[in-house]
Order: sequence, then structure tokens, then C-alpha cells
Amino acid sequence: MAAHAKKPIQCRWTTQSGAFRHFATYAGPTQSQRHIKPLHWYVACRLVVEGGFRPSEIQPRPPFDIQKIGPRRFKLVTGAADGSEATILGGLKTKSVDVVVSKPGIGPVVAVSCKGITGAFRNLTNRMEEMIGECTNLHITYPALVLGYFFLVRGNPETETGANLTGELGPNDVALSASGGPNPAIARYHAALSKISGRRGIRDEVSAYEAATLVVVDPTKRNAGEIIPTEFPASESELGIKEFFQALYKRYDERFVHAAPELSRVTARLVWSSVPEGPWAGGNSELGYSERLDQAPPPSKFA
Repeated sequence: MAAHAKKPIQCRWTTQSGAFRHFATYAGPTQSQRHIKPLHWYVACRLVVEGGFRPSEIQPRPPFDIQKIGPRRFKLVTGAADGSEATILGGLKTKSVDVVVSKPGIGPVVAVSCKGITGAFRNLTNRMEEMIGECTNLHITYPALVLGYFFLVRGNPETETGANLTGELGPNDVALSASGGPNPAIARYHAALSKISGRRGIRDEVSAYEAATLVVVDPTKRNAGEIIPTEFPASESELGIKEFFQALYKRYDERFVHAAPELSRVTARLVWSSVPEGPWAGGNSELGYSERLDQAPPPSKFA
């Protein structure tokens, strides 16, 4: 009898700090992808809560449902979730993508590839080739697809070698020097991402992403998961998290809402009258962003 495939882990209501903390402290094998799954869930949840996309149109589906409470008024509530990934038809081959928004009758409109590296930074050269190939493959078939690349780096510090949660580190596993400067391989990767992101029009180069972000997180016990406040990436970098999501929303609206107003009933992003709340409500540092609200929500407790 053939073995049944394991059921994917369901998407969970995940905050930015929760996803980053898990990545920074995960000690198991990275081949399982368990170190990066919470990042998928965080992106999926953020596309709903901040982005206004319908939960039912996102894979993996985040744990929300929509209740209509009036003419063009919607309430976001807790609901069923799943952990399945979408498979997109590429120009060269099909590709499973970590987070995908698909619209009925249109197809995939937003996709985010989530990657991370915990050490062995010399291998980043291979990652550059992979990310360009993935982007080109998907844009050949879907030139209007808004494609993002979210990259996490475990910021193993030189001063903490062998003294953090991940065990002994080799020279190539150090991300930040004692002075705070990045491993040269990470600096080159950042420069490459800057050059192949920012695609604006559907006739532009298919090998470029619409948006990209590179985030360095702290793996030490005291500050696990916090974004390391170094001079890298620079504050004026276009690869910031906020800039990443705003670019995704802007490109999406330009291509699928403003350019086709007759389809706006399907494509327009929703605004929530209220969303499930928790200790992170109101866009504080735990959530990492602000909810897309049409008014201040009434007090409630997320269950």
C-alpha cells in the first residue's frame, strides 16, 4: 500500500516577532522547512489584516473568515485554515510558491517567496542564481504577477561565536563582525537583491521582482528574533519590510484594480470594520504593522 503524504501543517495566526523569533532560535534540520514555515504564516496573515486580501484566496489559507455586516462593510473573524501551498504554472516548469493570492477568473496575482539562511553564508552565490531563475520562470507565464522575495538572515555575531542557541559556529557562519559589519557574502547578496527588485511595469524585465526585503535577526537568548539595529541594511535601503509590503500593494492596485475598474468587485482590496485582537492590537511592535481598518475596532479578545 502506498504511503500517504503527510498533511501540511495548518497556517497559524502569526505575528512578525513570533515568526522572526522562531527562525532565530530553531535548532532542527532546515531541510524540513520548519524553521521558515512561521514566516509563510506571518506573510499570509499580514496580506489579510494589513493588505485587505480575502483569506479564501490565499494559500496557505490564514485562520480567518469574513462576515459582511453592511453595504461594503466587512468584519474579519477567526476561521478555518490550511497549510497547502499553491503550484503555479511557470514558463519553464511548475513551481510551488510559499504564499500566493489568486483571484477567481484571473489566476495568481500576488506571490511571495520566503527564504532564510542560518549559516554557511558562502552558499549565497547559489541562492542568487535560484532567485533569478524562479522569478523569470513565473513572470514568463504571468507577466502581471506581483512577485516578492522575503529573505531572513540569522545574524550570528562574531562576539558570540559558540555562545548562542544554535551551537558552535565556524568562520563562514558568522553574519556580523564584532564591529557590526556584514559578512561579505551577505553584503553582496543585499546588493544583488537591490538590483533585481523594484519591477514596475508588466513589460519590464521578467527576471526582476516587484519587491524584495532582507532582514537580519538576532539569535542570542536575550534578544532572540529582534531585528538587529546595525548599519546594515542601511535605513535608506529599499529592502525594508514596510517598503516591501507597500510595494506589493501598490503594484497590485495599479495592475489589477486601477487598470481594470470593471473588475473591481473581484480585485479591490477590502477594508475591515474590525479584526480579531490580541496583545499586539493597534499595530504595535509585536504585530509589526497596522490593521487595514475603516474605523477604530471595539474592544475584544482574540481567542
